[in-house]
Amino acid sequence: MLQVERHDSQRRLHRDRALVLRLGEVGLADIDKVGGKNASLGELLRQLSAEGIRVPEGFAVTAFAYREFIAHNGLEAKLRALFAGLDTEDIEQLRRVGEQARGLVLASSLPERLQERIREGYGELCGRYGADTDVAVRSSATAEDLPEASFAGQQETYLGVQGEEAVLEACKRCYASLFTDRAISYRQLMGFDHFEVALSVCIQKMVRSDLAGAGVMFSIDPETGFANVVHIAAGWGLGELVVQGAVNPDEYVVFKPTLERGFFPILAKRPGSKERKLVYSETGPITVETSPAERSGFVLEEAEILELARWAVLIERHYSRVRGVNTPMDIEWAKDGRTGELFIVQARPETVQSHKSAQTLVHWRLKGSAPVLATGRAVGEGVGQGRARVIRDPSQLEAFEKGEVLVTDRTDPDWEPIMKKAGAIVTNQGGRTCHAAIIARELGIPAIVGTGEATRRIETGDPVTVACCEGEEGRVYAGEVPYERTEVAIDALPRPHTRILLNVGNPAEAFRLAAIPNDGVGLARLEFIIANHIQVHPLALLHFEQLPEGDEKARLSALTEGYPDRAEYFVEHLARGVATIAAAFYPQPVIVRLSDFKSNEYANLLGGRHFEPLEENPMLGWRGASRYYDERYRAAFALECRALRWVRDQMGFTNVVVMVPFCRTPEEGRRVIAEMASHGLVRGENGLEVYVMCELPSNVVLAGEFAQVFDGFSIGSNDLTQLTLGLDRDSAGVAGLFDERHPAVRKMVAMAIEGAHAARRKIGICGQAPSDYPEFARFLVERGIDSLSLNPDAALKTRLLVARVEEELSRPS
Repeated sequence: MLQVERHDSQRRLHRDRALVLRLGEVGLADIDKVGGKNASLGELLRQLSAEGIRVPEGFAVTAFAYREFIAHNGLEAKLRALFAGLDTEDIEQLRRVGEQARGLVLASSLPERLQERIREGYGELCGRYGADTDVAVRSSATAEDLPEASFAGQQETYLGVQGEEAVLEACKRCYASLFTDRAISYRQLMGFDHFEVALSVCIQKMVRSDLAGAGVMFSIDPETGFANVVHIAAGWGLGELVVQGAVNPDEYVVFKPTLERGFFPILAKRPGSKERKLVYSETGPITVETSPAERSGFVLEEAEILELARWAVLIERHYSRVRGVNTPMDIEWAKDGRTGELFIVQARPETVQSHKSAQTLVHWRLKGSAPVLATGRAVGEGVGQGRARVIRDPSQLEAFEKGEVLVTDRTDPDWEPIMKKAGAIVTNQGGRTCHAAIIARELGIPAIVGTGEATRRIETGDPVTVACCEGEEGRVYAGEVPYERTEVAIDALPRPHTRILLNVGNPAEAFRLAAIPNDGVGLARLEFIIANHIQVHPLALLHFEQLPEGDEKARLSALTEGYPDRAEYFVEHLARGVATIAAAFYPQPVIVRLSDFKSNEYANLLGGRHFEPLEENPMLGWRGASRYYDERYRAAFALECRALRWVRDQMGFTNVVVMVPFCRTPEEGRRVIAEMASHGLVRGENGLEVYVMCELPSNVVLAGEFAQVFDGFSIGSNDLTQLTLGLDRDSAGVAGLFDERHPAVRKMVAMAIEGAHAARRKIGICGQAPSDYPEFARFLVERGIDSLSLNPDAALKTRLLVARVEEELSRPS
């Protein structure tokens, strides 16, 4: 027994003092020996290769080897003397000290024994892949990729390195990069002693993504912290430009729960401009412009998007199991252009959203407006203000002052010493997973990336407001726009018996809104998606060739570029918009109302005026249910049905409930149900429920008969008020008479609730009234309504009111 223990002890001692270890020999328990990057890659190779995840083979030059190098050259005392009294806020001093530290390292030599071990490791790779095989040489610090600090991009990576001498030189350059200005500053910011951190080096077979593409992915939405999606960013060529934010990448979003059940839930495919890529040359990687075909095309096929998403789920699940706590992941991937295979080249715990409190809801709201100077992808949900500082070159960094808004083309890790002083960050380039976005989230600074033109439209000294609280699109406003910040403790909110749902129109806001305590979505209007994301009349897509030549047809053609069947543009965008809302609130019900444009509103869509009649009063004309079975519109309605069937059957969102608007008679309802069934949306099949808007007096008076056609009701208080009081709500002349609280309207609402319940059907309300008037919400609860669907900004206060009313009603009289 003593001999076995002695043998184990000697083996551990040998590993602790090993200069080189194969990646397949290490795992997460070895961070102190090989750093975060190597430990993670080894963990994936050892534990998840059997699951189909590919990781390039390689070896790690250990942290022990780094310390041998430091000791061999007597560097610690010299470096300590350099860092004594360093003020990282002094950019000039930081630059001078960093340059001297790197110079000391580069002037030193690798111990002979270490050189031999590196040559042996590289020789094994060459024996497997061919002489002078190309490798990636990456830094892997022992304080890197930790759950509490990412150290993203702090040390250097060298790609496409070939030959023994080049590999040795790259290793030494990695050692020197432990003392870049950004790394020195970041360690001090995060409270790490410079000499407690050691550097391991990863030497790994190169994935030829220069011939294909690469990027990053998160197993969580990096903006909102919504946990049920994988977010993937992709660019052409080597992945460094995506990581650095030097290109605006493609972005893909995949829903995890139904993906694991065998569905194909790609919620979003957003093309990036991808103006440039990083490729090999005889002198090393160089940046070149992409071709028009590359700019307009997607980097990944749908099967590849789904494969990467499945890998992200597996990696997240494995890390969560090992760490004993849910661990969202930040992952880098690459596609080999020679073999077509995908690889994972890095995986680390996500460090921002996973640390936010799930029990506190913070809400930001602008209380005014101003001219918009630039727009881009919003990072974070806050608001930042200050005087702008436009910096076009790193040599200008010293001019930056604390609290200013940094406006630049893009950032890289060298900029981090000033980023932590910024009130907000705005960049021309980059996506939601670029360097600027990652560091801004980590520092809690609002940022807008990928604006394209911020440095041209904003001047140094301009006061600006950077708003990231208005959805996916961030806006830079001129001047300082007033705003408010509110914080609500979610765990203190009551849960009333009456279900509280939300009205959600914009898919881009769905993940953020889902954090508001809710029981689902009571109204998701297709009109918002059609008007804002599709912009085209469906009949104009179906009859494109009939449109007259001109600007309108050219715009329509540009929107649908890449779609041989233009109708697929409508179906795909509508499906992905609905699916995003359904995913945000899954598995709670999401009631999707079929299109309810009036003829004048349809005419405002691209191509619409060629297919719409002129009506004297569109509010009471050809709208809602009457369109769906009409020969003039049936083909367009078929596109809506195809989109909803795709959402339910292909993506797996059976929580989607379909709702028919402005249905005048039960007979009309039956015709709509039959029309839906002819396109595969069969009521009762695969759990499909179909509701009807209760917004006409006929819906109230004949509630029992409508209940035989539909599964539930949702009161539309706007139209019900209009038709009860006999006024056109679009007419300014009678606008003063419009009031949902009028006794006639209240009586109609009470009758609707009674009629639905008598027919054993659920009934809610999705109109404006309970959001605007607390007394109307009280009235609805007193009448026993099943649910209130509210505007998001009214949801919390109305929830409190409903709980209070229910408590009052429960007391003995």
